[in-house]
Amino acid sequence: MITGSLVSPEAVEAEASGRWRRDFRWRWAAQAASETGSAVGYSALPIVAVLVVNATDFQVSLLSVLSSVVSAVLALPLGPWIEYHRKRPIMIGADVFRFVAVGSIPVSAYFGWLTYGQLCAVAIAQMAALLAFNAASTADLRTLVPVAHRAEANSRFETTLWTAYTLGPPVGGALISAVGAAASMAVDAVSFLASAFGISRVRTPEPPPPQRSKDQHWSRDLVAGWRYILRHRGLSALFWNSLVFGGCIMGSSPLITVFMLRDLGFEPWQYGVSFGLSAIAGIAGSLLVKPILSRFPQHRVLLVVGVGRNLWLGLIPFAVAGTTGFVLITLSEFLLLLFVGVFNPTFATYRMNATDDQHMARVSVAWSISTKIAQPVFIAAAGTLAAVTSARTAIIVCAVLLIASSVLLPWRGDQPGVGR
Repeated sequence: MITGSLVSPEAVEAEASGRWRRDFRWRWAAQAASETGSAVGYSALPIVAVLVVNATDFQVSLLSVLSSVVSAVLALPLGPWIEYHRKRPIMIGADVFRFVAVGSIPVSAYFGWLTYGQLCAVAIAQMAALLAFNAASTADLRTLVPVAHRAEANSRFETTLWTAYTLGPPVGGALISAVGAAASMAVDAVSFLASAFGISRVRTPEPPPPQRSKDQHWSRDLVAGWRYILRHRGLSALFWNSLVFGGCIMGSSPLITVFMLRDLGFEPWQYGVSFGLSAIAGIAGSLLVKPILSRFPQHRVLLVVGVGRNLWLGLIPFAVAGTTGFVLITLSEFLLLLFVGVFNPTFATYRMNATDDQHMARVSVAWSISTKIAQPVFIAAAGTLAAVTSARTAIIVCAVLLIASSVLLPWRGDQPGVGR
């Protein structure tokens, strides 16, 4: 259900003339540049922490926790601020900010100035800027792309993301081996400038941002995104479902590494091949979104693939050492990511259509903050359970929770009206 859309006359004219397609291609190119750079620089920050500043295991783990939790706290007041300002200048500003922050690491490393404190500051700043960028990007994309084409646009973004993270990490690994970890971060930094340039090329004028009412208290603005989500039947169901799904996947991920390499005795290259092959499924799934939605209702697709993505983690604990176990784990990950590749763009389109322009940025920030806080909790809980029992047992518990989370999908459909 689409409510309260603020669309400028220029945007209406752009839709009629098809001019939005040219602007979307620039947005798509910007996203491709940014995702590719981030994929090349994937895991570079902890590698720099270990190899350059000699960080301990605890410090490396703390780096990840800080970037999630602290950035989420910093992003909280950004939601209302983004909502009431034009989105593209914010996106460009976030890109330039990330260029400076990430680019400071290779520069400091070159001159021998790099410290662990700087790595923490950059990790937090980069993640906070990412949350701000994504909130502004979602709101801007909603006004740029006509309703009928949003699923296609989101599927293209999803395809680009999976392609980048299929090809980028091997390139980044080769670059780290040849030149050093700081070099891959330089590539990541430059990619943000390329993204900013692509966004600057979008010519369709933005509609005026919503205006804050004079009697609106700042505290209500801070929680407006969550209030909107929880008062919408479909969004609320998907919100809780996504927290459990993301938490279980992130919580089980390091345990699968332990299970494969330590418990089953697979070689590191086999681990890499298994997950490299399964990542291709994300690309395949995202390419299926358009033909699937052209044949089936969006709500039905959300339910079917939402349940489907929950089924496959449970196969992994049954794997044994040898070829059979390798095939089973690879098949499990492949099927999981195939369904994820279909679900993510479909869900992104649903959320975009179900949220009005006055709340889109705050809903996006609220969703991201909740995810950033929930995932470390799941990771810690799964790790504790594995320490007390075993990695296999903890993965089984995550798999059961995933299947149970299917009841949180929006089985009852949309409610009439949207919360404020």
